[in-house]
Amino acid sequence: MSISASEIREKAEKIRGQITEDRRRLHQIPEIGMDLPETSAYIRKRLNEMGIPWKDCGGELPEKVTKDFMEAGFPRMERAIGVTAVIGKGSPCILLRADMDALPIREESDLEFKSCNGYGHMCGHDSHAAMLLGAAQILKDMEDSLKGSVKLVFQPGEETGAGARVLVENGLLENPKVDAAFGLHVQPVTETGEAGYSVGVNSSSLDTFILKIKGRGGHSSQPQLCVDPLMIMNQVYQAVNLLVTREADPAAMVALTCGVAKGGTAVNIIPDEAELHIGVRTQDVEAAEHLTKRIPEVIDHYVKAWNGEYEMTVFHTPCTYSDGDLCREMVPYMEEVLGKDMVHQIPPMSGTEDFGYITKEVPGMFVFLGAGKPGNAPLHNARMVLDEDALLLGAALHAYSAVSWLEAHSDK
Repeated sequence: MSISASEIREKAEKIRGQITEDRRRLHQIPEIGMDLPETSAYIRKRLNEMGIPWKDCGGELPEKVTKDFMEAGFPRMERAIGVTAVIGKGSPCILLRADMDALPIREESDLEFKSCNGYGHMCGHDSHAAMLLGAAQILKDMEDSLKGSVKLVFQPGEETGAGARVLVENGLLENPKVDAAFGLHVQPVTETGEAGYSVGVNSSSLDTFILKIKGRGGHSSQPQLCVDPLMIMNQVYQAVNLLVTREADPAAMVALTCGVAKGGTAVNIIPDEAELHIGVRTQDVEAAEHLTKRIPEVIDHYVKAWNGEYEMTVFHTPCTYSDGDLCREMVPYMEEVLGKDMVHQIPPMSGTEDFGYITKEVPGMFVFLGAGKPGNAPLHNARMVLDEDALLLGAALHAYSAVSWLEAHSDK
């Protein structure tokens, strides 16, 4: 190996202050959705300071996509813009990915640099972007010795479940052609510096059905003159839950949740409309495909059986898949950076991660990096706080894994 893991860690330690500053600055400007102008501007500025050419990746969203996201409760989003950069040249090429969007959560921490704009980086994406900026500096400093190219992507919209999809559709994995991909996520309830990975399915898929039922409203004393959308909604609610118990293998571990059920304003009024949001998570691809087909069929049957009409918006985020061969290659590199006893194989997470759009196209590996300790506030909690010692570890992990993978594949 042309450079050791300890040397990479020393390089990361030397820029610890800058990585921390980047994270804290990003933490104070959280933005949600697909277009993150202030966050992206900061990333571009830092890449310029390092002398790393960058390009925007993404584009305008079709009006239907914009409206679909608004139906799901997101603000109006007219475009999706990520930032990419390439260090080195030629092939092979490995992609390093960091998401950079925040959550619609008002931060309740006591940090001096906490956000105050009503949004919060309570999923740690600010730290992901800072780690990748740190890795960018390390890789740029040794660019002449790289045995290929490293493509960096700072991705918007992970929390929408589709940010990676839009970037892939707009050429993320081309020019240069990406041969492998690596991503990581901080975990505040795991000891700092401890890493976990899964081989194969790494996270659950998520299928979301936003159903708007249209009936005919009227007085509750005359139900025969009405088409009751609330009654139809209740029928659909029961039917889709029963569907999971009778048509999905129990071993598939399907979790179906109707997180939104609303309609009506008063006890004596049958409303015109009702709304039901259905979410289905599973790590079983066959079960996901079956339910994605059957749930719309069941909805159509029940709504029409009671003379209603409906509109439905559907979102799909696939499982993230960690390639077995790539994991076997990367784990030793991770152990060299973090220590052999700090890297563990863990069960897949029940949550969803849109890195799956990338791992559908190229071999990928997704890793969880401890940035706290058991008992801490978890991700998506308003009081979630990260241990900033994890920042330099993440930067070193990105950089050393990329350098080592390039060297192993430069003659293939």
